[in-house]
Amino acid sequence: MLNCIDNSGAALVECALVVGQKRHARIGTSLPCSPSAGSRGTQKQGLTGTGDRIVVVVQEQRGASSSGMAGISAAAKVKRGDIRHAVVVRTKYPTQRRDGSVVRFDDNACVLLNKSGDPVGSRINGVVGAELKRKKWSKILSMAPMQA
Repeated sequence: MLNCIDNSGAALVECALVVGQKRHARIGTSLPCSPSAGSRGTQKQGLTGTGDRIVVVVQEQRGASSSGMAGISAAAKVKRGDIRHAVVVRTKYPTQRRDGSVVRFDDNACVLLNKSGDPVGSRINGVVGAELKRKKWSKILSMAPMQA
């Protein structure tokens, strides 16, 4: 399960597969992307890291704020059960950088994408990994308040 840190209306999503891999994949080492992935003892599972594109299923929607929302609500962008593409922006699994430092976040997080590959939301809440720069996700980096 991953937190969705944009304002698309999704709060929690589940990873279905990593784009470009045929086998089940995992975010880091402790989160299988499908319930059956853990039961396939002989099948080697891939890992996904910051900047990888994945297919997700929306599990929980973000509720409307108490201040009220006018016009198009954020919940109308995505609904529970929707299948979307997303980009992983934070992982619990430690990432080794070229300068020798190791970065590890407290949670696994993603940003939802539309069919053309642009972010669904217009704002990102929270820190994103600087590895997105190497993988050409500059639009997400420019929307994020901070990089780590």
